[in-house]
Amino acid sequence: MKRVVITGIGALTPIGNNLNDYWNNLKSGVSGSGPITRFDTSKFKTHFACELKDFNIDDHIPRSESRKYDRFTSYALVAAEEAVKHAGIDFESLNRNKIGVIWGSGNGGIETFSEEMIDYTKRDENPRFNPFFIPKIIADIASGVISMKYGLRGINFTCISACATSTTAIIDAFNYIRWGKANMIITGGSEAPITVAGLGGFNASRALSTNNDEASTASRPFDKTRDGFVMGEGAGALVLEEYEHAIARGANIIAEVAGGGMAADAYHLTGTHPEGEGAFLGMNEALDDANITAADIDHINMHATSTPIGDQSELIAVERVFGINPKLKLSATKSMTGHLLGAAGAIEAIACIKAIEEGVVPPTINTKEVDEDWADKFDLTLGKAQKHDIRYAMSNTFGFGGHIATAIFKGYEA
Repeated sequence: MKRVVITGIGALTPIGNNLNDYWNNLKSGVSGSGPITRFDTSKFKTHFACELKDFNIDDHIPRSESRKYDRFTSYALVAAEEAVKHAGIDFESLNRNKIGVIWGSGNGGIETFSEEMIDYTKRDENPRFNPFFIPKIIADIASGVISMKYGLRGINFTCISACATSTTAIIDAFNYIRWGKANMIITGGSEAPITVAGLGGFNASRALSTNNDEASTASRPFDKTRDGFVMGEGAGALVLEEYEHAIARGANIIAEVAGGGMAADAYHLTGTHPEGEGAFLGMNEALDDANITAADIDHINMHATSTPIGDQSELIAVERVFGINPKLKLSATKSMTGHLLGAAGAIEAIACIKAIEEGVVPPTINTKEVDEDWADKFDLTLGKAQKHDIRYAMSNTFGFGGHIATAIFKGYEA
């Protein structure tokens, strides 16, 4: 099968509105968590999240266009544009029939949906919906809008696997290219869940941290005091390209996709299997797909959302696959970005790629007291980034419904 390389990256995150700011703040251990500014949170148990900072959609997309989109679609366009520029793509010189978009979002236009429904019920006379209501809420619209912007007529769809969504999208893009069905695919995910409905819903399911007094440090993976995840928003975009196609156009190749694995816990609506059964299967599938062994992995970006059961089950799965290995560098970047749900896999894939490129493992912040069972089994990269030679990096993502997706990236070798 064909080789698949990465030639462009774009990031819009709570700790940086572009790739360089995101990566520099990730290495520096910057927390993106703080009080929610977008709406009144007084009725909710949680009052904080990882919002984008100093970001104005109107600075990137004309108002005449952005009014047609939910926030998650606008985020997708911004990240995709940075990735396209980073990749140095001249679409006029390429066969756009063989260039596609595979994009992910777990919640789609949740902000539009909730606001429109609330507004409708408040209208006593002439209640009506916005004519853009349906295209704004459907999760597949972001992939469609990206393809329209660049005139890309190849494979185009959206996959949804909850918080594993954008990793699933990356694996799908990887497969379609190596099967020869596309020369290039823009892939990744976007999410804009910091809304009344998003906050209320996750509070009701008792998934969110309620540590309002320590909001900036509330996302604390592996810590004894962890009490739930911190919601985040944003987007991550990657340009995946067939190797020979990239060489022919003189692209700057950043890294390579080595393999991907998907599985299911088949256990619970929202909880992970206590023995990490799905995670175990997904990681092994990814290793098999990449034709490497567990010993080849130098770094894992963990799913690690800071939930009591989730972090524990993932570490159990990692031990099942890798054994006890204090030299294996684990990192939980959600401690800084919060949990971007369907977009988490994309920005964490980017973290893996940059880690490979620079030989730096980003830290796990806010974690002060690790559960005794795990204190000495792995290097959790606590507190500060570490220099480390990385050839292969693994990214884990898991979602409600038991969805598992694991991707493996490797350094580029001609």
